[in-house]
Amino acid sequence: MKIIDWYILKRYLVTFSLMLALFVPIGIMIDISENVDKMIEQQAPMTEILWYYFYFTLHYANLLFPFFLFLSIIWFTSKLANNTEIIAILSSGVSFMRFLRPYFIGATLVAIVVFFMGMFIVPQASKGYNEFREVYIHKNRNKVSTQALYNQINDNEIIYVRSFNPSNQTGYDFTLEHFDGNKMEYKISAQYIQFKDSVYSLNNYVKRTIGEREDIIEKERKKDTMFEFEMEDMVPVSYVADTKNLIELNRFIESEKRKGSGNISTYQFNLYKRWSAPLTAFILTLIAVAVSSMKRRGGMGINLLFGVAVAFVFIFFDKVFGVLAEQSGFPPLLAVAIPILVFGILAVVLVRNARR
Repeated sequence: MKIIDWYILKRYLVTFSLMLALFVPIGIMIDISENVDKMIEQQAPMTEILWYYFYFTLHYANLLFPFFLFLSIIWFTSKLANNTEIIAILSSGVSFMRFLRPYFIGATLVAIVVFFMGMFIVPQASKGYNEFREVYIHKNRNKVSTQALYNQINDNEIIYVRSFNPSNQTGYDFTLEHFDGNKMEYKISAQYIQFKDSVYSLNNYVKRTIGEREDIIEKERKKDTMFEFEMEDMVPVSYVADTKNLIELNRFIESEKRKGSGNISTYQFNLYKRWSAPLTAFILTLIAVAVSSMKRRGGMGINLLFGVAVAFVFIFFDKVFGVLAEQSGFPPLLAVAIPILVFGILAVVLVRNARR
């Protein structure tokens, strides 16, 4: 690798790292200013607060890495252009595509790190981040009961509740149906079911066992028993997909499909977003180099302004299609692919213009 490759690659990685490092204290100070009163009120232990801000750093660094990567490339490439270093490189006989090689190497390194972080490390950080906020920051917020929940908890059993209140772990108008193949063997129903002290309490319990000639009916005003399912499985928390690594998320999606969950699109969108993150690094690198490699009258300011605009458009596209996938039945794979295709085409067009 030539000296110029090492020079550009070093600037690529160092500037990106500094951009992330600059975010850490700023982000932490903003979060502290917003939530310190709640942490004091809930008496959050200092060790948990320190772990929270470690998780906070990983969570938001992964979430905002496209924005930081884009701005860092524009920043140092604009400086190269303003110092006429790029003109000197290209005038020495180096083609524009050859000039892009260290950028591709840098994008590859970033993509590898982002892939493994997003698939295996960040999910654990997101779990710690969200659990701390649920316990110490959002502890007193109102939680709305969830209506008409239907889950297949295994190959033989289906449960249903008319409504479920996560705050007191109570489901109303509970029904459990047990099947042997296509034949129902028994059905359990209760006015409500509540999980307390590791036991399920059923009020106005009725069990109907299907017989050959007649059914057997058991009734109890209150019955304490055990079941294989968890009450949390009735309504997975909204951030559940963020807290699972690649292997766990694939298993979770298959499990939710068997249960007939209505949130499959949300979980699939999360999975596809993780796979697309490395490709995003390459596309944003190409766009950033293309728009900042030419010396402009406005200097670095114009390039940064354009970079911020493109970054926000990219984030806007990502959010819009994410909402479509989660709320309107839009295919999750298309919701991830469309922004990638649109900005991929933009990257090719801008690179072709820059070569001229």
